[in-house]
Amino acid sequence: MSDSTPDSNDSPAQTETTAEAEIADDQAPDVPDWDDEYVDRVSDRLMHNFDLEKDRTVRGEAFTLYGQLVVHSEKHFFHPALSFGHHDQQEHLFVRRTGGASVADAERLVELGHDLADEWIEADEEHYSTDFTFVLVVPTISADLREFVADFRDRTMLKYGYYGHYEINLVAVAPDEDDIVASQEATVEEAFRLWDPIEKERPGLLRLIARRFQI
Repeated sequence: MSDSTPDSNDSPAQTETTAEAEIADDQAPDVPDWDDEYVDRVSDRLMHNFDLEKDRTVRGEAFTLYGQLVVHSEKHFFHPALSFGHHDQQEHLFVRRTGGASVADAERLVELGHDLADEWIEADEEHYSTDFTFVLVVPTISADLREFVADFRDRTMLKYGYYGHYEINLVAVAPDEDDIVASQEATVEEAFRLWDPIEKERPGLLRLIARRFQI
């Protein structure tokens, strides 16, 4: 998705590039408009880091928003031509606005995540991690769904970790109630807290995501 840039130091250095580096601060990428005001405002927070699509259907499951983030990392000796330690990380983000959601709905999305991992991941030495994050936008978060999401963690090692790993994350958000719950590794959940602005002195959304992808 993007090319790495050389490091000016004479020692081995790791570089990371994302879509954010390709977009000037005053230039908005070409992204869809959502009729849903909440989802549209969330997309404004995501658009510089994720490639976004509207109304994506995957294996019969419909989603209001789909986003993909790709990060490529490598290390250099003196010059980009002398690179090693290549690693690729991705996040697939699925957002669904729904009139209500149960634990069974969340469990079905977890199974979808495992199915997509089998189909979408190119498992090799350069694959470091892939995340599948599912966000349910609901009128209210039930107690059982809150407990399930808060306690959820699902990481799968590929070839004992030699081909990296993938993780499934869950988020449930009730924007009209300023309420959200997220599984432990769902760092993208900050983008859905519209009632809690991302302050300049706090790590940005991309930095929070990069922390999870840190090698």
